[in-house]
Amino acid sequence: MGIKTKAALLKAPYEIELVDRELTCEEDEVIVKNHLVGICGSDKSFYRGQLPPKTAEFRQAPSFPFYLGHESGGTVVEVGSKVRDFKPGDKVICFGWNNNYATYFVAKDFQLQPAPEGLEMDFVALGEPISCAMYSGLNSGVQLGDVVVVMGGGFAGLIIAQCAKLKGAYKVVVADVLDGKLKLAKELGADVTVNLKRENLNEIVADLTKGEGADVVVEAAGSESSFNTASEIVRHNGKFVFYSWVTQPIKLNISRWHDDGIEFVNTCLVHHSWRERYVWTPATFRPIIQGQVKIRPLITNEFKLEDIKAGFEMADKDDTAIKIIFRI
Repeated sequence: MGIKTKAALLKAPYEIELVDRELTCEEDEVIVKNHLVGICGSDKSFYRGQLPPKTAEFRQAPSFPFYLGHESGGTVVEVGSKVRDFKPGDKVICFGWNNNYATYFVAKDFQLQPAPEGLEMDFVALGEPISCAMYSGLNSGVQLGDVVVVMGGGFAGLIIAQCAKLKGAYKVVVADVLDGKLKLAKELGADVTVNLKRENLNEIVADLTKGEGADVVVEAAGSESSFNTASEIVRHNGKFVFYSWVTQPIKLNISRWHDDGIEFVNTCLVHHSWRERYVWTPATFRPIIQGQVKIRPLITNEFKLEDIKAGFEMADKDDTAIKIIFRI
């Protein structure tokens, strides 16, 4: 029995619309009724036509037309005959590119994660980006007394900054180009904020560290200039935490990486194996459930799914928006 759904189709750069699809549930698949879906930074890149080469993440080649969407979760409505871990009524987080800008989506069972007990449904549906950012914060190598710089005050950057402070960093610096994001970073506990358009981050970090450089730098902005600035301000043998996804080739000064023995930490949980994810995800949500890390202030704009064009226009043109969601 098929389930009919409205789902997003990205026909070409800047051309997105909802189309009718009929989903069928294969023996190793699960159909989920969506609760809400969020716009990821990678979705914005796709929307702008910046598609990467195909990797193991994709069930379809990243080319137009593309069935877009991955940040969502909801309630299981149908399971295949070989599925043993889920049943109708279960609350689940999606960790796969499954055309999730939709009222319903279908996923392989290994692409889903049981929702932790006590996690509110909005955060279940945003479980993938929350868990990825929390995993980065928990595994960034931040130690007591460290100076930590987070490049980018977006959804992930502000979660990671909160984690760094809770882990005992001496100073947490958030760098961005937008005052609104920097104001929120301060409210969420950042010690220092730097507007990269007006201030010299290199000088500020040098002053904080007596010229040595930051102990940990987290790249969560996803631009060539951000990567290279991060490479300049991290100390000798410091930690470069690699979070954001750059879909196009960029030029990097890797001589510094080699000569100063920089330690690179890839903290993108969703790009690890599903088995690792299955183990790590519950721990990433514990601080959320306990109220130690704040998520609600990062959800800045909300649309209905039928207004998907307006939502993506905002994502493309309004950099002050941190997390845009479509409520189903």
